[in-house]
Amino acid sequence: MSHQIIHPEGWKPAKGYANGVLCDNGTLYVGGQIGWTADQVFEAHDFIGQMRQALINIRAVVEAAGGQAGDITRLTWYVTDKAEYLAHQAEVGAAYREVLGRNFPAMTMVVVAGLVEDAARVEIEATAVISAQARPA
Repeated sequence: MSHQIIHPEGWKPAKGYANGVLCDNGTLYVGGQIGWTADQVFEAHDFIGQMRQALINIRAVVEAAGGQAGDITRLTWYVTDKAEYLAHQAEVGAAYREVLGRNFPAMTMVVVAGLVEDAARVEIEATAVISAQARPA
């Protein structure tokens, strides 16, 4: 099986990892996305702002592979503060729907002690299935 590295246009280079890997069968693996911009800058320092940006980043990787939000089949969330997540569920839902619409894939949430980037409050990885017609050449 061969695969294609997916890197959205205009994004700062990924060092030591890939933002996305698209397999011949259309499965797209999106590496854990955090709440920084394409320039790897944290503009938001709150959970909701970082979560929204992480989802925007996931959508950008999926779109760079020729897909759309509805192609996402799985999300795994890593959060550093369970209480903060639970206290903001309404805002989480609103931000999620704003970015990914009403596509609700299989999801897992894991509470972690910390993330590699100290300023990160959430990291989300995804899997999507991109149709053969939509994939880049």
